[in-house]
Amino acid sequence: MTIQSLLFAIGLTAFAGLSTSIGSAMAFFSKKLNPRFLAASLGFSAGVMIYVSLIEIFAKARDSLSSYLGSQNGYRLTVAAFFCGIALIALIDKLIPSYENPHEIAHLKGMNNGKQLPSEKKLLRMGMFSALAIGIHNFPEGLATFMGAMNDPSLGISIAVAIAIHNIPEGVAVSVPIYFATRSRKKAFWLSSLSGLAEPVGALFGFFLFRQFFNSLTFGLVFAAVAGIMIYISLDELLPTAEEYGEHHVAIGGLIAGMMVMAVSLLLFA
Repeated sequence: MTIQSLLFAIGLTAFAGLSTSIGSAMAFFSKKLNPRFLAASLGFSAGVMIYVSLIEIFAKARDSLSSYLGSQNGYRLTVAAFFCGIALIALIDKLIPSYENPHEIAHLKGMNNGKQLPSEKKLLRMGMFSALAIGIHNFPEGLATFMGAMNDPSLGISIAVAIAIHNIPEGVAVSVPIYFATRSRKKAFWLSSLSGLAEPVGALFGFFLFRQFFNSLTFGLVFAAVAGIMIYISLDELLPTAEEYGEHHVAIGGLIAGMMVMAVSLLLFA
């Protein structure tokens, strides 16, 4: 582990997290969000994350654990860690009320279509809770990007881009209600950006937590859990939101395109 690789991993994680700012800017400067483009982008992000999780990350975790525990025990522990990752992010989702949960952002359609808005107090509460919820969700995502980049820079870039795409509507989820409540673009933009900083915080937390006892066992467990987290995010957040904002076939087309792009990139760097 070198200083250069560490800075590269943290930089990628910061890029992924701060893409919430892009969503915030889109909300301010676009008269109307393009639902078909958003659906295709979210589907693309899901395709990248699903493919890289099942084909690359899970396999690397299995190889790492098998080298430490043997083939059979390593495979079993990989599967267990994978589902523990799913359970962790599902628990986080469960503990956050659905109305403030950024994974349930369909209510933003009403704000974008000129319908009657909730009260300013309720909007501000919605925006603040969304910022907190997104920060909590971004924490393990930051760890996923960081671990991927530390193991394989090209893999880290793929994960960072996929997470950056799906962070864009989360930036909208924070900035829109805060803007309508306070009429301050500056406040909405900075709170949205701040929620994205949870990703590099998650990366640094993971680094300081695991660096003292980082070996093939630790790496395999974390990587398998990261694969589970990314699969859950794709199936619970990205695809349902893509379906909500756009047409079914647009979302699926984006999903397949994301898988194809990820497959080609892995072949090129194999």
